[in-house]
Amino acid sequence: QVQLVESGGGLVQAGGSLRVSCAASGSTFSDYSMAWFRQAPGKEREFLATISWGFGSTYYGDSVAGRFTISRVNAKNTVYLQMNSLKPEDTAVYYCAARYKPTIRSMIAENYDYWGQGTQVTVSS
Repeated sequence: QVQLVESGGGLVQAGGSLRVSCAASGSTFSDYSMAWFRQAPGKEREFLATISWGFGSTYYGDSVAGRFTISRVNAKNTVYLQMNSLKPEDTAVYYCAARYKPTIRSMIAENYDYWGQGTQVTVSS
């Protein structure tokens, strides 16, 4: 099992940047593909980005491609989401999630086995 704890959320003005982090513990972090999702009030959980175990291949959702960057540092058991050019519609609770050695990439929340508690990101206009 792996435990995930997000941090780094907060209030930022539109056009600004923020980096959220997710620290993992309890298992071999490098064996897990990691992803970021978000959920705004009244909306479904939305896929943002994923980074694979092994080669560290990345993939992004359409709404954040070109603005957000996912990365990982296995030596620190941490995955990051760098968010630039933030918009008010990016306001949500941001979650990291983990899958153990998947054979294919997934953008579906139900395919992820472990979740953090979330961190609030608020973008003011």
